[in-house]
Amino acid sequence: MTTLAVTGHMDLSAATVPLVREAVQGLLREHAREELVGVSCLARGADTLFAEAVVEAGGRLVVVVPARDYRVVHVTGDHAVVFDRLVAAAEVVAMPYDVADEQAYEAANAELLKRAERLVAVWDGTSPDGKRGGTAHAVEQARALGLPVDVVWPEGAERA
Repeated sequence: MTTLAVTGHMDLSAATVPLVREAVQGLLREHAREELVGVSCLARGADTLFAEAVVEAGGRLVVVVPARDYRVVHVTGDHAVVFDRLVAAAEVVAMPYDVADEQAYEAANAELLKRAERLVAVWDGTSPDGKRGGTAHAVEQARALGLPVDVVWPEGAERA
């Protein structure tokens, strides 16, 4: 069994989405020699692209929901349909927080890393902005734990 967790930018440009989708699919093919398990918080952008690729590859999806208010407050618009579809196909791990704040996101990242053999980071390499629970912070945490990190940032990728 191969267990990969994801962290990544939410604000991918429209032209970047297919580039990231293709790169993530290729990475999953490389690592999925046996049963594939993907772990994601299903945020808009990279997290969701990764989760869709895991399901399409026949893998098992584990969704870590950072807080009780996450779906209602942070999942909006067209993302809500995709979020609900993926949650319905997943094992759901609900973190014990009422509000999706920095503490909840940091705890969700810790849960992702605890479950993973590797971290897939859809990341442009920017330094942490001081906020705990973001992409760069998750990469730092993974590296500090000795967890291998596969950075995905295809040629031509950009944030919106």
